[in-house]
Amino acid sequence: MKRAIIVLVIIFLTVEIFSSENNPKVKTGADLLFTKYFKYIKGKNIGVVTNPTALLSDGRHLVDALYENKEVKIAALFGPEHGIRADTTGAVKSSIDPITGIPIYSLYGKTYKPTPAMLKNIDVLIFDIQDVGARFYTFISTLGFAMEAASEKGIPIIVLDRPNPIRGEYVDGPVALDSMESFVAYAPIPTAYGMTIGELALMYNQEGWLHNGKKCNLIVAKMEGWTRNLWYDQTGLKWIKPSPNMISLSTAIVYPGTCIFEGTNVSEGRGTDKPFEYIGAPWLNAVEAAKDLNHYNLEGVKFEPIQITPVKTPNNAAQPKYFNQKCNDVYIKVTDRNIFKPVESALYLLWEIKKNSPENFKWREKTFDRLCGTPKVRLMLDEGKSPGEIISSWKEDLNIFKKIRSKYLLYN
Repeated sequence: MKRAIIVLVIIFLTVEIFSSENNPKVKTGADLLFTKYFKYIKGKNIGVVTNPTALLSDGRHLVDALYENKEVKIAALFGPEHGIRADTTGAVKSSIDPITGIPIYSLYGKTYKPTPAMLKNIDVLIFDIQDVGARFYTFISTLGFAMEAASEKGIPIIVLDRPNPIRGEYVDGPVALDSMESFVAYAPIPTAYGMTIGELALMYNQEGWLHNGKKCNLIVAKMEGWTRNLWYDQTGLKWIKPSPNMISLSTAIVYPGTCIFEGTNVSEGRGTDKPFEYIGAPWLNAVEAAKDLNHYNLEGVKFEPIQITPVKTPNNAAQPKYFNQKCNDVYIKVTDRNIFKPVESALYLLWEIKKNSPENFKWREKTFDRLCGTPKVRLMLDEGKSPGEIISSWKEDLNIFKKIRSKYLLYN
């Protein structure tokens, strides 16, 4: 009897796993493009802004699925940072897609925005890229520029919605100043904005945040089955790295906080097996830093000292900080992701490192300010303000953003 029960349990679990992998809980906008939204592209010449994350539930890439469909024609492809098929760093080169023979235009190099010549003979522009929910991840800037180009050409743009992998509820960090507009701060939004890329597109359009001051003919292909409280690993969708160092959901969870270390001489963990989860330098007393940080009892996280040596990793053009040097790092060990606050936790870590190693710590001022969207965080740290005071300084703007955000939420 016991053996029969065990066999039944194994069969049930196997069926559950198989079912989850082949029938995702969430249907993305890309899957629904071929049914619910196909009327917008049928018989059209289309352009596609995309990257390796644009997979359908059957495992095919969106570009391949569209190429195989006889009722549409792909006129051009547009490659954001890291490219369409590849997984690289540095400027993306315009080229020819090796699988379909379709021209690829670079949107990461000399040009960030599709030009009128690139959009020649295109009737509809499609945008399908997996985002990670952080303002400084460049794909949401590419989204803004694609919307601008579509508005100027007078063609519709269809944004195929995908989940915010770190849920659609977490909103935190300083709101980017208009004066700090850059490719890592396209619009006045906070570090973590708690929206899907489709919701963000609606906000860009309706709030008049496109840089050309125009509105575009925007269609958002909504997902089915997604709710705001879902983490990516609860959607049934396969994780595809959106960029070389965004290796897992664990990376994405800490990234909205620890990316700011790119604006310092502290390693953000590139060249290790846990980028953005390991933070440190050869000169850091990681044991003391971790001990002091744990005294704050920050929600959902523990800090552990660890020694690592950054190495050159595949598909990364530049060597990581402290290449081949033994580093004393602090491991940000998330113990409860539902209450963990990455932006605040990273600020405490930065404050601790700066306080304990003032003779070694250095800013990369322009980079840090661009990532924060304001110089205020750096200036307050230099003034000796506490993390609590700095966090309080962005709350008013954050509450204003939340009110704006609430108008564009498509999912419960």
